[in-house]
Amino acid sequence: MTDETEKNRLTSLCSPYYTQTNGAVYLGDSLELIKFIDDNSINLILTSPPFALTRKKEYGNESAEKYIEWFLPFAYEFKRVLKTDGSLVIDLGGAYLPGIPVRSIYQYELLVKLCKEVGFFLAQEFYHYNPARLPTPAEWVTIRRIRVKDSVNVVWWLSKTPTPKADNRKVLKPYSQSMKQLLKNGYTPKIRPSGHDISDKFQKDNQGAIPPNLLEIANTESNSVYLRRCKAAGVKTHPARFPQGFAEFFIKFLTDKDDIVLDPFAGSNTTGFVCETLQRRWISFEINENYLLGSRYRFSQ
Repeated sequence: MTDETEKNRLTSLCSPYYTQTNGAVYLGDSLELIKFIDDNSINLILTSPPFALTRKKEYGNESAEKYIEWFLPFAYEFKRVLKTDGSLVIDLGGAYLPGIPVRSIYQYELLVKLCKEVGFFLAQEFYHYNPARLPTPAEWVTIRRIRVKDSVNVVWWLSKTPTPKADNRKVLKPYSQSMKQLLKNGYTPKIRPSGHDISDKFQKDNQGAIPPNLLEIANTESNSVYLRRCKAAGVKTHPARFPQGFAEFFIKFLTDKDDIVLDPFAGSNTTGFVCETLQRRWISFEINENYLLGSRYRFSQ
């Protein structure tokens, strides 16, 4: 089945909230909507689901104790709709246990369930570092001063097989100044003090450096087109948007042009917007109509 057929099939069964050239967004419970997607039809599921937090947020997060039970039905559907070489990328924030300065391990318990019970492979773990994050929780970080601020989300890159589609040449970073000097002046192959044998292959210009699995992407959006247009229209913005750079990295890394990407917890639809700009086909689900109403302004000309 082609990606275009998959999009049209879903559209014929459910009315999209709005459409763009390469995709459509649907209002409703993603656990119900995803049942209209055929098996083995999605190249990438990229999402940041509601985190398990001590305090309830307006976007409907579950407690750490209930989170795994809540998430697993989605996970089985994700595995069903993914293509054999497809990927599932989940961005998850951490949480403290209620009333004490001790971290929940729900992210790791969920990972074990996803691999041992659902049958995913852990292709690689990533860490999304946001240097601009505020120092919270205040009780432990700024009042008692017994913890440091939490600035990293774990990101699980999961797959149906050990060899999902991926190409790190699509996400190369600019070379450092020292590497540029090495390429310019040459390098004498030798063994480092660590015992690593650095060969003359280090002198090959690969047009960029392979990125690490620590993604430093500040989430400092304050005057974007999306925010300005929502404000002008009196529409409430989503309070927990992930940055466009995060979506761009995984969409470029794990998909090709015209592949299809699903975000089952779309929020302000960053994933759909980035797919539109990168010429990937996309499907987005969101249960909160207010967030979808604002998400239109990402696309408005």
